[in-house]
Amino acid sequence: MLAAMPVSPARPPSQDAATVAPATSCAAPRVRDDACPGALRLHQADDGALARIRVPGGILDAGQAAALAEAADRLGDGELHLTSRGNIQLRGLAPESGRELAALLTDAGLLPSRAHERVRNIVASPLSGLDGAGHRDIRPWLTRLDKLLCESEEAQGLSGRFLFALDDGRGDVAALGADVTLLAVRDGGALLLLDGATQALRIDGTDEDRAPAAALAAAVTFLRVAREAGVRAWRVRELPDGADALLHRLVARHLDGDATTVAVPGAAGAVPPAAVDAVPPAAADAVPPTAAAAPASSGPPPGLVRPGTPDGSADLADAGADTTDAGADTTDADTVALSVLAPLGRLTVAQWRLLARTAGEQGAGELRVTPWRGVVLPGLVPSRAAALRATLDAAGLVTDPGSAWRGVGACAGRPGCGRALADVRADAAACLKDDGPANGGGSATRGDPASGGGPATGRAPAAGPATGRASTTGEGSATGGAPATNEPLPVYWSGCTRRCGQPRGARVEVVAAPDGYHVATVAPGAEPGPGAPATGRLVPFGAPRQLAPAVAAARFRADPQQAGTTPSLPAPTPDLPTTTTDRPTDDDES
Repeated sequence: MLAAMPVSPARPPSQDAATVAPATSCAAPRVRDDACPGALRLHQADDGALARIRVPGGILDAGQAAALAEAADRLGDGELHLTSRGNIQLRGLAPESGRELAALLTDAGLLPSRAHERVRNIVASPLSGLDGAGHRDIRPWLTRLDKLLCESEEAQGLSGRFLFALDDGRGDVAALGADVTLLAVRDGGALLLLDGATQALRIDGTDEDRAPAAALAAAVTFLRVAREAGVRAWRVRELPDGADALLHRLVARHLDGDATTVAVPGAAGAVPPAAVDAVPPAAADAVPPTAAAAPASSGPPPGLVRPGTPDGSADLADAGADTTDAGADTTDADTVALSVLAPLGRLTVAQWRLLARTAGEQGAGELRVTPWRGVVLPGLVPSRAAALRATLDAAGLVTDPGSAWRGVGACAGRPGCGRALADVRADAAACLKDDGPANGGGSATRGDPASGGGPATGRAPAAGPATGRASTTGEGSATGGAPATNEPLPVYWSGCTRRCGQPRGARVEVVAAPDGYHVATVAPGAEPGPGAPATGRLVPFGAPRQLAPAVAAARFRADPQQAGTTPSLPAPTPDLPTTTTDRPTDDDES
């Protein structure tokens, strides 16, 4: 039987101060290895032990999904938590359950290599191959890269924070700040981007394995460069000589100098949707300026997904609509996919089993967990799609593309995290309830999706996507009275100034501090790092009538670049944590 590593021992919080490097240098080098939880190394949170199961590309078969439900039901707190990297977390585990969990995951094929289980961090475009968008189906890249990782002894040295992204050319996961990104281009090749680099590596598509091999080589080169520099770096941005030096080292020593580099105007780290399509062929597929001014992506919208529509979506007018609403050219000879969101990333075992059963009995037998805390079910018969959507909606999953839950994220908060100052998930849910702020809601509730007014109907009380207008009730605008916009900014709730799991890009942050919630619009280039003081409009705890309008007003401002509510601070280190007894100061996932 496969044994699990013990729960990490506690470490005094004071030791964490030296472990966080500035965003752009290694002036304060890491003093220890990362304490990222895994499936074999559990972390003791305030609500019990926590396991993080890596799911490369977010792809599970129905049997694996059923095994995860069994683990959550039998060993955990009865819920599954989707992370910002498309992984799965189980909470409320008994510390001694590690061995049983490891055996269950091994039997399900979720632990192909015990030595590599924490380094299989790969995000991938979740609609790749389903909607006709993008330049290729990235599944072959995903399969090959995961295999190469698990075969590489040197790759075992990567931290649990190091992230790969495989983008089919639409620019969705390329904007997530991965350490190594493969971005598909029109001719079947790829661009290899390193986080923070001003150049990208052009890889031809004549050999299907070349791009994944180059991605692994980049990761291995990162380890060697860090070792030679005498630093304990977890992420590419922490290298003292920067990402460009790493790229040139990769070309010179591991690709035998046989490579072409192209400029990345504005620095790498985010690529706008359909980025490569905007590049003239004569420009050798150079990457255009980054989407620094764009809001953080909310991922695939909830609803039906089929080929032939600009964004792959084919919304049904209502849950009872017939399949002609999915597109005049769609027949049962074709298939569609259904994209759903889990409010704040939490699913009950019953909800998860419903998804697994739907995938296995009526779909392609596959679930795709997205980095935006959603799930895509491919291979559904169009004539049954409306009924399936209604069933999932009734179960409390978000299937409406106009739902106010879209773009709303939060860390674990209380009671699971000992550092959190508020039950942020309960307060976020209360802000989306039709009557939440008016009836004095807030942290008195547990924050379950069911208590938030229902994901299919919940709307931001002070503003809605249909109108794009923030209410003038309460304290007014949190962002200086800028004109409203029809597209709300994403909002992320943090239980403390560590800001665990915060996304990149323009957004609204709601940060719990000792004096209450601070609501601020974050503009790219002025992003607060973990531990930076909370700024923006202060709303005292226990003032729900003020909090919901403040958040709504911030989300519907016009231009995040003109926000002015967040002072110029170093860009965040991209690794932002949940909760470990090692008390890491930041964590990518939450």
